[in-house]
Amino acid sequence: MKLELYVGTTCPYCHLVRKEIDRQGRTDVEICNIDESEAHLQRLVNDGGKEQIPCLFIDGRPLYESQDIVKWLRKNPQA
Repeated sequence: MKLELYVGTTCPYCHLVRKEIDRQGRTDVEICNIDESEAHLQRLVNDGGKEQIPCLFIDGRPLYESQDIVKWLRKNPQA
């Protein structure tokens, strides 16, 4: 399963999701910072349909809202 988390540098909701990833010790989530890469921003908008972060792409399908992402991460631990 491919997991890509799109975040911003100062977004508090992004920090919440990243803390959960760190708490779980996950190494299977690629972090894509839209403030550091125009390519990441373009992918977020083109594939996700909007410029909303955090966004977790799960095998290419976007999941928005920090609480929904945290719930998904908890229900789907790293294999």
